[in-house]
Amino acid sequence: MEGLEASAVPLAGGYGGQTFAVTAGGEDAVLKLYVKDPDRAVVDAALLQLVRGLLPVPRVLDLKREGSFEDPPYLLMERLPGVNLQAFLETAGPDERRKVGAQLGELLARLSGMPYLTAGLFRGGDLTVEPFGVGDLEQFAAELGLQIPWEIVDQAEGLLADVDRFCLVHSDFNPKNLLIDPETVRITGLIDWEFAHAGSPYADLGNLLRFETDPVLAGAVLDVLRPRLPGPLVERGRAADLWALLDLAARADQNPVAAAAAALVARMADTRELSGGRPDLDVVD
Repeated sequence: MEGLEASAVPLAGGYGGQTFAVTAGGEDAVLKLYVKDPDRAVVDAALLQLVRGLLPVPRVLDLKREGSFEDPPYLLMERLPGVNLQAFLETAGPDERRKVGAQLGELLARLSGMPYLTAGLFRGGDLTVEPFGVGDLEQFAAELGLQIPWEIVDQAEGLLADVDRFCLVHSDFNPKNLLIDPETVRITGLIDWEFAHAGSPYADLGNLLRFETDPVLAGAVLDVLRPRLPGPLVERGRAADLWALLDLAARADQNPVAAAAAALVARMADTRELSGGRPDLDVVD
């Protein structure tokens, strides 16, 4: 580890860990230190092994399961090729955005097809699901110090009333956590699994489209998902994403994304609509 630490270059991203680019055994790698949530190291390692071959995730090179604040658990992974998708999309043309959207839809379809019997957080290397143990949306919002109109709760609950299954949820599925080869326009990585859990098959779609306004990219995503998931897709995604959106909005002073979430929740409260003024992206031509 001393050699790795000496050559470590900090990387952006991650919440519960500190992430660095390193060289290990002659190959580029990523080292993630689990300082804030030491128990998560074994969970993330197990998740990467679970989905490898189904999703573009890195190989696990080494895992330190236990440690202390001074010498925390860590996960050593291969460093995947590609550039950040969020940066790529800033200059991508319509054809490129359409191609990206189709791939995102396929990844979402694969995630939604990995079933679990119940919703909850993963614990341990065997990925035991521990139920969330929270109340309804109104109670959850109140615990966060937020108020949400009953109309919003009613809309969200109505949209998900007949969704009776659970699946693997990445829970931070958006361009900042995806890598792409800019030459081939092929997605090469889905990273940062620290919030992954068992939950709604619409949750990752809601996360992806939370602030999305591009009908080209969104349309390509939805075209892939329509045969796989019952609609209305965008509305159900927004309903499933509401829990995460509220949690983010409660931390509005921490970063620009949380501030944008708080602004969206405020618009939802003003309009009494789950969309909060967001565009209708689920229109079939």
